[in-house]
Amino acid sequence: MSRVDHVFVMTYGRSGSTLLMGVLNSIPGYLLRGENRHAMRHLYDFHRTGMTERARVDPERARQPTHPWFGIESFDEEASLRGIRELATATLLRPEADTRVSGYKEIRWYDEDLPDYLHFLRQVFPGCKLVVNTRHLPDVAASNFWTHKDDPLGRLQDIEDRMLAAAEGLGEAARRVHYDDYVADPAALRGLFEWLGEAWDEDRVRSVMATPHSRKGKHRGDDPAAR
Repeated sequence: MSRVDHVFVMTYGRSGSTLLMGVLNSIPGYLLRGENRHAMRHLYDFHRTGMTERARVDPERARQPTHPWFGIESFDEEASLRGIRELATATLLRPEADTRVSGYKEIRWYDEDLPDYLHFLRQVFPGCKLVVNTRHLPDVAASNFWTHKDDPLGRLQDIEDRMLAAAEGLGEAARRVHYDDYVADPAALRGLFEWLGEAWDEDRVRSVMATPHSRKGKHRGDDPAAR
């Protein structure tokens, strides 16, 4: 298989991310998977632990078999990143023979250390791009996904602010799109396609957007297309 590029959708629940995933997957050669409950975060914790403990020990002493942290001084950063890339590709992404761009959408970007996590993600998948999907927050907060949580609107605002700040730190590697804008006018996604370097096909995008996405819906803010 030739080189595969990577795109990830960063968002929160009931933002329309399933619909956006469908739009992106309509691009020939794109294969973005759905949510994985932030599985990559566990691999980040593994990698970060290895790097932290390697830096913490005296390497000369840790090379001795009598040392309680014997061997950690040789934790191999590149081998770890390479192994994580191979594992995530084989299990989460699973690109197919004609896949040019692989990735997934995820709604769980709550971490306080989000900039560090994104740095790790871009180490694992060099050159990857992040699409930040937002939606009018009062509509999101009114969904069944959020109403049972304490202060849903405040919580969402905090998550969105954190995502946007982290994305700003990525410069041209991240781009924001807004559900309310592209639902009102699919042409609002033209800039996203240009940023991705893909041809804009408005008829194809409108066809995708006319197809219901996600099985959720019946509550205000639970538009079936707004998962």
